Amino acid sequence: MLIGYVFGLFQTAYIYGKLHGIDIRDYGSGNAGTTNTLRVLGRKAGILVLFGDIAKCILAIVAADLIFGKTHQDMVYLLKIYAAAGAILGHNFPFYLHFRGGKGIAATAGMILAFHPYFIPVAIVLFFGVFFTTHYVSLGSLVLYAGFFAEMILLGQAGVFGMTQPHLIELYIVTAFLTVMAYYKHRENIKRLLSGTERKTYLSHRDGGKDPDRAMSEKREGEENG
Repeated sequence: MLIGYVFGLFQTAYIYGKLHGIDIRDYGSGNAGTTNTLRVLGRKAGILVLFGDIAKCILAIVAADLIFGKTHQDMVYLLKIYAAAGAILGHNFPFYLHFRGGKGIAATAGMILAFHPYFIPVAIVLFFGVFFTTHYVSLGSLVLYAGFFAEMILLGQAGVFGMTQPHLIELYIVTAFLTVMAYYKHRENIKRLLSGTERKTYLSHRDGGKDPDRAMSEKREGEENG
């Protein structure tokens, strides 16, 4: 988990924003993640941040596998989930940024890509199916996590990970923790989804390349309106 946390501290959105003279957390939603970067700085920035956040979780899992995989083959998937959890925690709660990071969804995508191939097609269908139907990134992310948790238990009990039941239970607990944390980080999004005020995201000209000052103005307006 410590290895993962170190990788997670590479705050792609924050670094990209600083290179362009802003603190991304002062604009838009105030979140140091892919969606806010897309809305504030445009599609190119959003794509770079997305791949950066995906990569750091993949690298954390690969590092843990290289260090411990051969000596702990009977629990390699448990080690992977701990490394991923550390990376997501580092992304969400970076100590050097006063624990103000992102929401961990792009890092979660890295976890899914590096954890086991069986998770990839289901994750793609769940997230993009919801996103392209509703244009709500938050809803797609929440459905993605629920599906990941359910699939983890199904595959674990089917013997796909080749671990003992105590290790599997620990695996499920860590996955449940990540799922609960994702829902907690999206608590305001959930409120807006229920009230019908959640903002939609489009991958077209309607939602890319916005001026940061305008995004800051929208943030202030949102705060004034509650």
